[in-house]
Amino acid sequence: MANQATGLTRIIKAAGYSYKGLIAAWQNEAAFRQELVATVVAIIVAVWLDVGAIARILLIGSVLLVMIVEILNSAIEAIVDRVGTEYHELSGRAKDMGSAAVSLAIILALFVWASVLWQHLA
Repeated sequence: MANQATGLTRIIKAAGYSYKGLIAAWQNEAAFRQELVATVVAIIVAVWLDVGAIARILLIGSVLLVMIVEILNSAIEAIVDRVGTEYHELSGRAKDMGSAAVSLAIILALFVWASVLWQHLA
């Protein structure tokens, strides 16, 4: 059933759904909890570093991207598990692709951090 809310009510409901999603990720996904701790530390370091605004945005944005992709991967895994517990090639493929997306986001974040720190420390 489609949500009929509009305007400010829709925004408030959407914020509530987002909050529920974050809580579900925290409670059910160990990878999310680990990456969230790393993200908080990375954001603190990014704020502390004496770098320009663009570099700081890249540092923080790259780790937030990892969190976004992890939540999407968790959603894919949840829906695949909801459909059935027996092995199916397409289910395995969907989970593997979600995992690959997280890995690529992490590689991107590491590349951004290495590039910025290399310039900052050089």
